[in-house]
Amino acid sequence: MSKIHAAITAVNGYVPDYVLTNEELEMLVETSDEWITSRTGIK
Repeated sequence: MSKIHAAITAVNGYVPDYVLTNEELEMLVETSDEWITSRTGIK
């Protein structure tokens, strides 16, 4: 039986320069913080 060999070759991360808040998103898409939180879990 042959074995498959695998290795993790890289690990990366990213932090954006700007973080969009729920309040800002509310104004852009005409929704509410409650709607955003209930569907995404992001507060």
